[in-house]
Amino acid sequence: MTNMVNKAQGLGLNILTKIAGSDLLDQLKLRKFVEKSLYQGSKAGFKTLSATQKAFKSDAKVTKQRLPNQQKGLFDLSLTEEQQMTVDAMQQFASEVLYPLAHNADHNESFPQELWQHSIDLGLNFYALPEALGGVATEKNILSNILIAETLATGDFTLTAGLLSTFSAINAITQWGSVQVQSTYLPAFANDPELKASFAIQEATPAFNPYKLQTRATASNGAYTITGEKTLVILGETADLFIVSAELNDQADVFIVQRHDSITVRKSSAMGLKAAETVTLKFDNTPAVRLGDDDFNYTAFLDLGNLMWCALAIGTCETVKNYCVKYANERTAFGEPISHRQSVAFMIADMAIEIDAMRMLVLNAASLAEAGQPFHREAYLARLLCAEKSMKIGTDGVQLLGGHGFTKEHPVERWYRDLRATAIIQSALHA
Repeated sequence: MTNMVNKAQGLGLNILTKIAGSDLLDQLKLRKFVEKSLYQGSKAGFKTLSATQKAFKSDAKVTKQRLPNQQKGLFDLSLTEEQQMTVDAMQQFASEVLYPLAHNADHNESFPQELWQHSIDLGLNFYALPEALGGVATEKNILSNILIAETLATGDFTLTAGLLSTFSAINAITQWGSVQVQSTYLPAFANDPELKASFAIQEATPAFNPYKLQTRATASNGAYTITGEKTLVILGETADLFIVSAELNDQADVFIVQRHDSITVRKSSAMGLKAAETVTLKFDNTPAVRLGDDDFNYTAFLDLGNLMWCALAIGTCETVKNYCVKYANERTAFGEPISHRQSVAFMIADMAIEIDAMRMLVLNAASLAEAGQPFHREAYLARLLCAEKSMKIGTDGVQLLGGHGFTKEHPVERWYRDLRATAIIQSALHA
């Protein structure tokens, strides 16, 4: 076990070190990013601060960052060299780090602390930060963000959701943040890789509607306060910053809330997502800052979050399918592998078809969003399909393993529990 952990802890740096000498870095303009990631990953002894001690200071030099739209054919979904290199690195990370840690993390209902250092080593946040602030993003990278989420989720759904919570918050601030918000928070994320952020969107109401919120925001002399409850907040006990949806003047809006004494945290364990340490947050006149200004689009904000959630589902479904293929080929009954039976083969074939359908809808919506085109219809269809088919694939995975699918000896029961969140949780991440 110790050897596995040591190997895992060094993997992020190993990946970066291996590619550091590649000519591709200069071709893809990634040299600065990799060097910075190596530097960040090798630093030791970060100053430990309590959540309430961490301060965000506005940088007057920061101008509003808006990444330009991608200039490309909308339906060209082939990967660029840079995207393929990113996917390859994330795939190795998923299989060698996330997958081995997932079982115990779920069993202990605890997010592995070593994964935060892995996130720093991989430089995930720099993929989201604009180049002007030390990151590598020069234009909207929504498709790449979707690929990162899907690939990491092949290792584990819940651990990926936790790892990408801060990454997604940076995406949201870059995409929608006002000058005040960006100048305060983006430099902080660039300079302190230990800062953590999460989303507080979901409410414990029947048939939750993100456009009809019980959480309320109140304005007074240009300042805002928030009152209400949010549930199923990922890593809510440790996050320094929350992106919170609330109703302002009878309209749904989004705010940034720093951890504050007026926030009550209550553990809210769920059927799945156990390693994400989900909590309920109660805000009581908690100070807040409005995320966006005139160009904020609440519907697009939700759609981008749902696309990331769909990407997690697709990656997990891919792992369910691959596990079932291996199991069906190895499990014998009446002298032959059960994969020889048409009912089993057809069920696995249906998984593959449904995964490809989900992926195409999600990539199509992401491609439109990346190019600055309307994408609400496509995102809505993708979410409907992913919510239905991911639950079906999770159920079929358990069914194919029979009695084994009902035990923790095999991971399909965990994937089944996690995948059911796809139809329930709204916009817990952001592309």
